[in-house]
Amino acid sequence: MKHLCILIFIIAVLLSSCGGHSARHQGDGDTVVFRYAQRLSVVRYKGYTIATLANPWKKGKILHQYLLVPKNGELPESLPHGCTIVRTPLQRSVVFTTVHCALLQMLHRESSIAGVADLKYIKIPFVHEAVDKGRIADVGDGMSPVVEKIIDLGPDALLLSPFENSGGYGRLEEIDIPIIECAEYMEPTPLARAEWMRFYGMLYGCEQEADSLFAVVDRCYHAMKQLAATSTLHPTCVLDKVTGSVWYVPGGQSTIGRMIRDAGGRYPWAADEHSGSVSLPFETVLDRAGECDVWLFRFSSDHLISYKELLGEHHGYDQFKAFREHQAYGCNVELSQFYEESPFRPDYLLGDFINILHSDIPDLPPLRYYQKLHE
Repeated sequence: MKHLCILIFIIAVLLSSCGGHSARHQGDGDTVVFRYAQRLSVVRYKGYTIATLANPWKKGKILHQYLLVPKNGELPESLPHGCTIVRTPLQRSVVFTTVHCALLQMLHRESSIAGVADLKYIKIPFVHEAVDKGRIADVGDGMSPVVEKIIDLGPDALLLSPFENSGGYGRLEEIDIPIIECAEYMEPTPLARAEWMRFYGMLYGCEQEADSLFAVVDRCYHAMKQLAATSTLHPTCVLDKVTGSVWYVPGGQSTIGRMIRDAGGRYPWAADEHSGSVSLPFETVLDRAGECDVWLFRFSSDHLISYKELLGEHHGYDQFKAFREHQAYGCNVELSQFYEESPFRPDYLLGDFINILHSDIPDLPPLRYYQKLHE
């Protein structure tokens, strides 16, 4: 029994020591090791790869499974049940989100975009230029795209974001074009979300470039986080502002909530367990965050708004300490690349937060997304 325990211990040590490598042997396939992503698993076999996306809304269930096979490769004799076959590398795809258009540009695969949906929400110059010149097709509204136009493009995949209880994708599921469900936004941490770029690299034949880019993101994020830890300041901050009749504050387990903590800030909803936004009445936010040192919010406009304009939106904003002391910072999503860049470059956004929260740290990079409001 004693020798058996020692043997089990040695095996456990040997297995754990493989965790830092890019792949681990599992049966007759090699499992790709993801350092942060929790809802994505990839196993390589001879001649093909299986990628499995966990359902973020139903624990233990699969959202989608893909069989990635090189364009000239042969399909395995026994196909896994329910797998969607994707021929790689993707060369003509229809992309439904601005963030994935931006990622393809980061990976130098923008030429693979054959069509886009919701063009009015894509704030990327090269996409609009290509649409104007006819190189990229506008397939219409993302919720009801022009399916005939998509068919005419002959794409090898459609990239779109899944939603809980969406009811499926309608006619898009009937045209025999692989649907890539881009569920990285449901990952629990900024780096987990960003690590999905490695999966997209596999799809587009630029795996090495994607791995290298993510290594840069990972290294820069941790360097910035360590830099924030050297500060003696730990200001409190309130996020976003009233929309309609409610105030949507990021939950404590949201990527933004976590990033405020990584930036060395204190967030009134840090203990909240929601990974998305929490809708609250104005009075509740004022009661809990009225004395916060800094106010960070996103907005959409053709200019940076002033304190006067902000107060015109809601008469109660002047009850916040950060408003009274002019410590409010706005991120204009119309004039910045916030939504395009920050999901896959969380190190950029973390840099903004550290710059704003820690005036005692010298030589920080300039603000990329946020700007201090005009007096």
